[in-house]
Amino acid sequence: MAEFTMELNDEQKEVRDWLHGFAADVMRPAAAEWDEREETPWPVIQEAAKVGIYSLDFYAQQYFDATGLGIPMAMEELFWGDAGIALSIVGTGLAAVGVLANGTEEQIGTWIPQMYGDPSDVKVAAFCSSEPDAGSDVASMRTRAVYDEAKDEWVINGTKTWATNGGIANVHVVVASVDPGLGSKGHASFIVPPGTPGLTQGQKFKKHGIRASHTAEVVLDGVRVPGSCLLGGKEKLDERLARAREKARKGGERVKNAAMATFEASRPAVGAMAVGTARAAYEVALDYARTREQFGRPIIDNQGVAFQLADMRTRIDAARLLVWRASWMAVNGRPFEAAEGSMSKLFASETAKKVTAQAIQILGGNGYTREYPVERMHRDAAIYTIFEGTSEIQRLVISRTISGMAIR
Repeated sequence: MAEFTMELNDEQKEVRDWLHGFAADVMRPAAAEWDEREETPWPVIQEAAKVGIYSLDFYAQQYFDATGLGIPMAMEELFWGDAGIALSIVGTGLAAVGVLANGTEEQIGTWIPQMYGDPSDVKVAAFCSSEPDAGSDVASMRTRAVYDEAKDEWVINGTKTWATNGGIANVHVVVASVDPGLGSKGHASFIVPPGTPGLTQGQKFKKHGIRASHTAEVVLDGVRVPGSCLLGGKEKLDERLARAREKARKGGERVKNAAMATFEASRPAVGAMAVGTARAAYEVALDYARTREQFGRPIIDNQGVAFQLADMRTRIDAARLLVWRASWMAVNGRPFEAAEGSMSKLFASETAKKVTAQAIQILGGNGYTREYPVERMHRDAAIYTIFEGTSEIQRLVISRTISGMAIR
């Protein structure tokens, strides 16, 4: 087990500086353009693939970093560059984590490479869980998967929403109910291979922020996938469902479902994304406050501005420490006994919203225009308190964990 540390080693610093250079030199110059276009920045993703950032190998190296700091360090630097472009680069990772967390070795080896493609022909993947009537309330999921034993195929019907890369992905990972009577315990995850009939893109959303990232509905109409596309395999699913049914009869303990396992694993990473956006806005505000003069002196000379910057930096550092702690715990198998993963996501998300708003205030009228990036950063930051579990859901998870009560 790696000891918890707040200091990156030499190799991690080298990777951090490399990512920072890519974010500064490639992502930032393109950020405003792709935000306005509201399209997937394929040329930037391809550049990331060429240098090795958009690849299975890179994320695997960070994911298996024994200190737990590889992924949060990478997320912070990329989202410091630009949140919308960064999400287009890392969005495939949520689907990949879904396969890593729940799939067999054969499924991992088969499907994850197809999620990324190669530098000459980049691909993306999508993780499809949320539905029009089932976002935070995952037990209300209506997408159904029915097993056709004669053909060893699963037939999937339903509509997914808020899917990053939904409809344009090469590989879709879809969460569906296989036993509605068990609620969220009756869910399973499926690979939908490229070109599968019946899967189509529904509405593409025009969003407030992260506009360079493609978000859409995914419609599944009689989609048939081979039995081998059930993540983990049918034997494992049947065993899990049997345990869930037995515990349901006894009124026993809760059983963790595949989608929630994916979200738990990714929450500290989302916190790191929020830290990156907050840090970017803080740095713009700090530089502006040092150089902008009013009444014959830099505005940072005023306590009203200086104290805001002090609070911004304090919150950013605190958020990073919570993220690093949760990431270290996850990699080293430490249980989240106080919902530390949710804590990190909650605090970092709220920090990003607050810090970007303060940055606009410090820049004044300039901060409200698109001539300065803090306006875009503030729009981007709004998503962190919503996706992969709203702030309200994080508080619910934390309160239930620390109290042991079924708080509603």
